[in-house]
This record gives sequence, structure tokens and C-alpha cells, in this order.
Amino acid sequence: MTPDRTKAARELLAFYLEAGVDGVLVEQPINHFGPEASAATLAAGAAPRTAAVTPEPAPSAPRARLPEPRASAPAATSAMPAPGPSLTLSPDTAVMAAREAAKSAASLDELRAIMQGFRGCALRVTATQLVFADGNPKARIMFVGEAPGRDEDIEGLPFVGRSGKLLDRMIGAIGLDRTKAYIANVIPWRPPGNRTPTPQETQICLPFIQRQIELVDPDVLVTLGNPSTQTLLGTREGIMRTRGRWFDYDTGTRVIRVLPTFHPAYLLRSPAYKRLAWQDLLAIAKVLRQS
Repeated sequence: MTPDRTKAARELLAFYLEAGVDGVLVEQPINHFGPEASAATLAAGAAPRTAAVTPEPAPSAPRARLPEPRASAPAATSAMPAPGPSLTLSPDTAVMAAREAAKSAASLDELRAIMQGFRGCALRVTATQLVFADGNPKARIMFVGEAPGRDEDIEGLPFVGRSGKLLDRMIGAIGLDRTKAYIANVIPWRPPGNRTPTPQETQICLPFIQRQIELVDPDVLVTLGNPSTQTLLGTREGIMRTRGRWFDYDTGTRVIRVLPTFHPAYLLRSPAYKRLAWQDLLAIAKVLRQS
């Protein structure tokens, strides 16, 4: 192979590696799934490894091999784990693994580390990084949205795009900012193309946000938009019927008052509803003053 062709081949292989390719196609079928891992293995962030497959060489070219993928760094010591294979599990198995993992977290730092290493949700493979939370973990009020968008995926913080700037203005109008509030999402990884998370993805991630709420233990919980409201309150009613009404959220040790309101992204599309959102904010401010 000439030097130019060798250089081009190396650059192509490097591109494949950065794109997440860790295997090649051959004519014979290969079982890439194998036996399901246990919930304990998932909670620890371990993943099975598939034997590398080397393609048959082309008649006129020497044998080529894809570079080995880099090993993932331990979840507790890395802000973003290195790419690695995700486990293919049944939804029930993945939900059970998430419950066990979330329940074992004694602090928000432990919960973040566990979520960094959790491989039971396929969204972590396509997302840039985990979007855990922002704000003051000792705040009296917690806001929960649905899932990160492109800007959040890049910065690793929830509500930093256009809707986040509107949320900052909304809470600023009642004397709050991110030093006095805690902000998170039901889904901590950005769905590809900002698509709607599937019911399975939501159920897998639900134990993590539930544990996050327990650890923050706010006086007031504000669900932003229909998906987070329906998921956390277990209701099928739409946001038009639930917004502005107070609900109870039972953590098992305490009952927290919950007020659903519109998601800032919806208000950007439908500014006529800002008037109703303002009424919800006034109700929140009143409860915070009285409690």
C-alpha cells in the first residue's frame, strides 16, 4: 500500500473509532447480545465485552484491523465516561437495575456517580454527557422538566438554552434564581434529535429522579410541562387540567407539595399562556412565604 493510501486508511479508521464503531460486519451472523447481565452488574456500571472480529482481507490489500476501543474510566472519577457498549436488557430488567442503583445512593454526589456509570439506558450512548442538575441542592424549591436539549447536552446543565433563559426570568420575577432553586429533568440524557423519550426510557430513568427528589427534599416541587407532571404524579390528565392545582408527592418519608405549570419551551411557542404561568408563579411564591 502506498504511503498516501496508508495515511487515508488510518484517518478512516480513526474516524470510525471517534464515531463509536467498535466492530465490523462479516458474512456470518454474530450474537452481539449474549446473556443478560445482572442488576448488580448494571448498578456497578460494568458491561460485557464482545470478542473482536477481524474481517477477511481483500484479495489485493493486506489485512486491516479496527483499533481497540478505549476502556471506560470509573464513573466516580470521570465527568463523562468513555464510550462503551450498552447492555441490551428487557425493560423490566433495566427498571429493576435502575431502582436498585438509585436506592443505594446516600447522597447526590453518589447518585451522580451511579448515573454516570449506569448502562441500562440506551440514551447515554447517543448523548454527549449526563445532565444531572443545577442550582442549590439545599433549596426549598425544585423544578423538574422532561429531558435535556442540544444546549444542555453540550454544557451538561439543565435549562441553559432559550427555554432555560425564560425559566430564569420567570423565577426571577418572584425573587428566585439558581442559587435559591434546584433544577433537574426526569430524563438525564438528551434523546437523539430532541425526540420525545419513549415510555420505556422514561420508566428506566424514573427511579433516578425520584431518588434525587428524596435527597434534595424540597418544600415545593414544580413540574414543568406535561411529561414530567404525568410521570411524577402518575396521572393521565393533561397540563391544561393539572396546571395551577396543588398535588401531594409522597417520598415515603415526607409529603411534598407539587404545582404543575407550563414548560418554558411551550411558553416560547404559545406566549398567550404566559399569563396563566404567571398566576402559577404567584401561587408558588405565596406558599414559600407561608411555609
